Amino acid sequence: MSTSEMTAPAMPARRGRWIDHWEPEDPGFWEKTGKRVANRNLCFSIFSEHIGFSMWTVWSVLVLFMGKAYAIDPAGKFFLVSLPALVGGLIRIPYTMAPARFGGRNWTIVSVLLLLVPTIVAIAVMHPGTSFTTFVIVAALGGLGGGNFASSMVNINAFYPEGKKGWALGLNAGGGNVGVPVVQLLGLVVIATAGIAYPRLVLAIYIPLILLAAVCAARYMDNISSVRNDTGALREAVRETQTWVMSFLYIGTFGSFIGYSFAFGLVLQTQFHRTPLQAASVVFIGPLIGSLIRPVGGWMADRFGGAKVTLWNFVGMALATGVVIMASNEESLPLFMAGFIALFVLSGIGNGSTYKMIPSIFNVKARVAIASGEPAQSALMRARRLSGAVIGIAGSIGAMGGLLINLAFRQSFLTTKSGVPACWAFLAFYGACVVVTYAVFLRRAPVVATSGQPQVAYAQV
Repeated sequence: MSTSEMTAPAMPARRGRWIDHWEPEDPGFWEKTGKRVANRNLCFSIFSEHIGFSMWTVWSVLVLFMGKAYAIDPAGKFFLVSLPALVGGLIRIPYTMAPARFGGRNWTIVSVLLLLVPTIVAIAVMHPGTSFTTFVIVAALGGLGGGNFASSMVNINAFYPEGKKGWALGLNAGGGNVGVPVVQLLGLVVIATAGIAYPRLVLAIYIPLILLAAVCAARYMDNISSVRNDTGALREAVRETQTWVMSFLYIGTFGSFIGYSFAFGLVLQTQFHRTPLQAASVVFIGPLIGSLIRPVGGWMADRFGGAKVTLWNFVGMALATGVVIMASNEESLPLFMAGFIALFVLSGIGNGSTYKMIPSIFNVKARVAIASGEPAQSALMRARRLSGAVIGIAGSIGAMGGLLINLAFRQSFLTTKSGVPACWAFLAFYGACVVVTYAVFLRRAPVVATSGQPQVAYAQV
């Protein structure tokens, strides 16, 4: 292929803004064409994913409007906010496959427009007198927003060269995560100005934003025809022990972030008897800080090692949970807030450090394979394939933490009228994460086994 062909502008060869030539690793192509196209797609991907996160977590806001007239107890409300987490986690795997099947731009349009379904249906049923069963079905539909993260990350990953993927994916993920505190802040504004009788205003504001995101995706985003689903890597990743180890740890980091984002306002109302306005006035603070600090976790992992950062992060989360338990027993709202905000901060840092660990694990495996005689190119290619597959699986399973946290709070308040038993369970889980991180990644072990075959030195992760 000639130099002019390599650096030719990427032009859609089919209707629907398809790009048939995409070479981001070629410096000339990247500087002349690739960077501009990739950054444009990134901007509108962040916009659509941001709205997806907002609509995924909107039920954490809607339950604050559900006063006595709705006749739903705290246990029922915790159940409602757990359903979007469940559905959002389940659909992340198929959403991961969708950009390659339909095109990144095309699927962004479809996935954003699908958000109209839970939004419009929620507007129709969000009033006293609606049956609890109806609310259960509509809240489950809200899980559609949880899949947008997976497809958006896969799509943007294809646009950037290896050396710039971390920056781009960090912006994409962080911009999406900020959708959580934004919708909660919007709920505060509506409660403070219109009152708790108008939850539909929160939903109605998002209808034009959803339509705008779809129009922007249609007009400014692109499909890359060379992107293909790697089902072989997915099957291979399922057989990898490290896939399940990292999925377990990601439940503790991202699962905590999304679970506490759903539950925080309800816990304040139920345990500390805050009014909807009082709860809404602080509920967005934790998710906002947790979203913004996520890149810091990646930076710390780059500098100190992902496993070390993750280990001490889980130690911190266990200590913060202990503070929450102490505050609950002493009925100290300021101490409770401090402990919960610390949990959000640490879950954000952990999101960055655990995601950083995944490619590091498979890069170490690749180095071991190369030392054993495997060709470097094939070993590194396999590492990239498996890293992408594991990120998809861990992202899906990690989201289930949002379900588990809210079900734990539901059972705790149902049986003891307090969230303390749930917090003890969380503390035990973070302790287990500390043990697993140390045992798998940091425990001193010989690099060469008695067989003479090189082994993975996980301390390097």
